Amino acid sequence: MSTTAASARVRETLEEYGAAARSRMREYLRDRQSHHAFYELVSDYPERGGRSLRASLCLATARAFGAPPTDALNSAVALELLHNAFLVHDDLEDESEERRGRPTLHLRHGAPLAINAGDALAVLSLRPLIDNVGALGSRLALRILEEAERMARESVEGQALELWWRQHHVIDLGEADYLRMVLKKTCWYTTIYPMRVGALIGTRDGVELDGYLHFGFFVGAAFQIQDDLLNLVGDEASYGKERDGDIWEGKRTLMLIHLLNAMDPEARERLSRVLGRARTERTREEVQWVREQMDRYGSIDYARQVAHGLAGAALHEFALAFSDVPDSPDKDFLAALPTWVIERA
Repeated sequence: MSTTAASARVRETLEEYGAAARSRMREYLRDRQSHHAFYELVSDYPERGGRSLRASLCLATARAFGAPPTDALNSAVALELLHNAFLVHDDLEDESEERRGRPTLHLRHGAPLAINAGDALAVLSLRPLIDNVGALGSRLALRILEEAERMARESVEGQALELWWRQHHVIDLGEADYLRMVLKKTCWYTTIYPMRVGALIGTRDGVELDGYLHFGFFVGAAFQIQDDLLNLVGDEASYGKERDGDIWEGKRTLMLIHLLNAMDPEARERLSRVLGRARTERTREEVQWVREQMDRYGSIDYARQVAHGLAGAALHEFALAFSDVPDSPDKDFLAALPTWVIERA
């Protein structure tokens, strides 16, 4: 499949499955008569749209293994709700100012209401998983819930690791540290869990799930690096988040870690001083200087090379993990993901 065809396949599937997931999600976010304002707040991020990658990956994997799409829809919706809960809390923790082209929830309504809305989304994500009992039976529903517990635990551990690095001004990091953090923070809930749950549903718990760890890790890590690159070089109109926000926030992206290890001692000390201050104390000139140093030391090109390498490894792992799965449009979507994640803008 050509790069153009692969990207088109992914976009079409995301649009179709994303629409299905959002439609069902609204059933769980319906206004309650006595708490209209509360549910309006909780629905804010979900109604802003997004790619629905996680939900689509869950649905496509289940269908690739032969399940009807309705069997995986509850699990896909639970993922979307939890993803939006994470986004609300992430924006607070990162002091972000923009999400999907609009001010973040805590800037619009204050931190207390935003925290509560994020908590509510996390709680609401449990209901579709409970509803799986009626759709899939109690045994399979429990297996999915067990997978959800591990995914959530891995994700918050990864977030804690990243926040620790920033809070404690950790700068002695390498590529392996970054990939370990991304495995936990991003890959488990973005790619590994959606595929594992889709495979569980499609085979009725008849497949070895660890076979999807490697593919999920490689494609998820490539996705995260590309996301971090878009924060620096993406089109500002279509990106939907604050340009150079990762530098403002002091995030230990792969580009920043490469820069810290490539700089001469004097420049590294200057960068360390910038990173050691709170976001509100950094100046636009300092952020611009850091961005320029990434170009000077080849950090952008380095990250692109790593992302391409990870995507290539994902293609190899896909061939191994899905070799016995019959050809279908959903399998084509999964096969196209590694190409799409590094080509998307």
